[in-house]
Amino acid sequence: MKMTQIRIVLADDHKIVRSGIKKIIDSEIDMTVVGEGNDGREAILLARELEPHVIVLDISMPKVSGLVAAGTIKRTVPEVSILALTRHTDKAYLQELLQAGISGYVLKQSESDVMLQAIRTVANGGQFLDPGISDSIFSIISAGQDNSTGTPAILLTERELDVLRRVARGYSNKEIANQLDTSLKTIEMQKASALKKLDIRGRSQIVDFAILQGWFEENK
Repeated sequence: MKMTQIRIVLADDHKIVRSGIKKIIDSEIDMTVVGEGNDGREAILLARELEPHVIVLDISMPKVSGLVAAGTIKRTVPEVSILALTRHTDKAYLQELLQAGISGYVLKQSESDVMLQAIRTVANGGQFLDPGISDSIFSIISAGQDNSTGTPAILLTERELDVLRRVARGYSNKEIANQLDTSLKTIEMQKASALKKLDIRGRSQIVDFAILQGWFEENK
């Protein structure tokens, strides 16, 4: 009797990364790569066309982000299990992805055995979180599951969101204070409060969060 293989689609905009992952997967007798995509849009199309068991989805991709692709795939092909592949360990990233409907989360810096275990787990209907993710992130996942609103952005006040949007777009604290007609100290406090709630640090992580929220695509 022939074994049913786990059918997998790979979506990553770096061809060399896809080639490496494909080689690892195809060396396993119980799984095979049936399609490859360069961006989130291709990932969505392949998920619909090929109906794989699992799609390994890079989160940072052009045209359509992995986050948007994940949400779209779960709405249109809900039976496909999504395994997010990323270098990010931020709470904001993980919580956003869980809300989008992913079944697993694997860090790019992990060993190949971790990814193979994750593929098998999500293909069988389970959930998988990379062991490299800290206990503090597990705690926020548990808290988020009891929150009917879900996404990290909901944790912020409207003013905190406004301040972060402006920081992500490159404005200094002083410029934001002038734009919002308030004191520099107030802006610094609101920014610090937002970063603490999201557990992110520095402008680069603020920009990453803004990308996930789709802020740079607004008001084009």
